[in-house]
Amino acid sequence: MAVGVALGALFLLFFLGTPVAFALFFSTFLYFFVGADQPTMMLIQRLAGGLESISLLAIPFFIMAGVFMNHSGITERLLRLAELLTRRMHGGLAQANVLLSTFMGGLSGSNIADAAMNSKLLVPSMTEKGYPKAFSSAITASSSLVTSTIPPGIALIVYGYVNNVSIGRLFLAGVVPGILMALCLMALVSWKCRQQGYQPPQRTKVPRSEWVSVTRAGIIALLLPLVVIGGIRIGIFTPTEAGAMAVLYALIVGMFVYRQMTPRTVALATNESLIASVNVLFIIAVASGFARFLTWEQIPQEIAMLLSSQVGTAIAFLLLANFILLLLGMFLEGNAILIVLSPLLAPVAAQFGIDPVHFGIIFILNAAIGTITPPLGTVMFTTCSITGVKVPDFIRAVMPFWLVMVGVLLLVTFVPALSLALPNLIF
Repeated sequence: MAVGVALGALFLLFFLGTPVAFALFFSTFLYFFVGADQPTMMLIQRLAGGLESISLLAIPFFIMAGVFMNHSGITERLLRLAELLTRRMHGGLAQANVLLSTFMGGLSGSNIADAAMNSKLLVPSMTEKGYPKAFSSAITASSSLVTSTIPPGIALIVYGYVNNVSIGRLFLAGVVPGILMALCLMALVSWKCRQQGYQPPQRTKVPRSEWVSVTRAGIIALLLPLVVIGGIRIGIFTPTEAGAMAVLYALIVGMFVYRQMTPRTVALATNESLIASVNVLFIIAVASGFARFLTWEQIPQEIAMLLSSQVGTAIAFLLLANFILLLLGMFLEGNAILIVLSPLLAPVAAQFGIDPVHFGIIFILNAAIGTITPPLGTVMFTTCSITGVKVPDFIRAVMPFWLVMVGVLLLVTFVPALSLALPNLIF
């Protein structure tokens, strides 16, 4: 009875729009209160124990590195580089939008943060260039999903911690799917812009001095993901220590290379990082307590047995998992799906011989696509609230991009080499 009440309360709170952390905490508390045999003190112990992992230190470090990069002027320099690289393409500014999200994937680590930033930075400029605001919002929201798989994405760290999967391998596994998403989105943007006549290519020649200055400024920022991945691979530092190095690198670039960060700016950025980190870590803490009572009640084992008995092959399981995750993504927040469902489905995937790193990328792609899926996509609402676009208009504009993302998901699902080739080669 206690389990049924807790799970019923959880999904009710999700559908009512309660923040995921409070929904998980209240449902877990209800489990202990209604009649579980475990003492309530166990809840407090599990909440504290959920954060007793050195791996979780990587989250606040990478969040801080991304915030420092945003305050250092790096975003504007990356945008100039993206515009320069796409100026000869159809829809140059829309293409730059996708490219900027790909660049920023290694810096911000959050698709919601990326969508919010680009909504403020690029959508007004795209509107001035003649793009419909709904189209600009759709491409901004869709391109932000690339951030989920480009290292060091926060979702990669959380999935690795929750399911005991190598974070270093997950970082590398997300590179090819992330680049593939960006290329597919850019191809669709080119086709749409040719069809609608948006922003024809620029043919004027750019001075060599401008190429050199813009490229040099952008490359300094793009070295960060290489420092992170290279340091982990060579063995200089762990993923957690890589986060600390990323903060140091961002601070040096902001204060001594670009010279746009002052002690006051550092203080503001640190405060912003603190708030963002607390939000993520609080979710992980309460999710740990929630996962503990699921384990006590043998819920993961029962689900694994049920799926194993009903699904005969790995292909059938992957199709079913994608369907379930895409369906739930229409109603539940991405972090909720990641934290609540991945510990349930990952053991079943292992029984079918599916590589845990490969399944992790599949899971994260599903959770990312859910953020632009109506009726409750978080990135969809974030983008629309900033740009002022009506949700029905956004949905019509985003559908082609959504279909492309689902196509990439299926490709990554059934071609494991796309996510496994790079980690297997490097490690």
